[in-house]
This record gives sequence, structure tokens and C-alpha cells, in this order.
Amino acid sequence: MGIIGTIIIGLLAGIVAKFLMPGRDPGGFIITILLGIAGAFVATYLGQAVGWYRAGEGAGFIGAVVGAVIILAIYRMIAGRSRAV
Repeated sequence: MGIIGTIIIGLLAGIVAKFLMPGRDPGGFIITILLGIAGAFVATYLGQAVGWYRAGEGAGFIGAVVGAVIILAIYRMIAGRSRAV
């Protein structure tokens, strides 16, 4: 259930990240959810590297939300620059 669980947690984390960071997203709601899934994978990888999670254990919901918010903020900065050019 490792990868599937991470995707489900990421999906929920993307939805929560969208509500925590309101405003116009360059990609819309679907991109925000995909970024949430990516945030869950990043949180899982970093958590395992730091030692918070064992191998095969996914990130918790809070870690996934934090990862999703960070990736969403980076995405907004990058996408905002490309529109300004």
C-alpha cells in the first residue's frame, strides 16, 4: 500500500494546500492536486532520509501537506515569472 497510500495522502494534501494558499493558481485545481501528490512523495523521501520514516513507510498527512504547500509556493513563483516575461 506504500505508493497507493502516498498518492491518496497526496491527493488530500493537495486539496488542503489549495485551501491553505488561496488565490489564482497558474494551473488550476488539478495541477494543485498533482503538486500535492508530488509533495507527498517529497515528504516521504525527505522523511526517510532524515530518519522520521522507515523504508516503505509513507509520509504522514501533515508532512504531505507541508510538502504540498512548499511545492505549490515554488510552482507559483516559477509560473508567475514566466507569465511576467
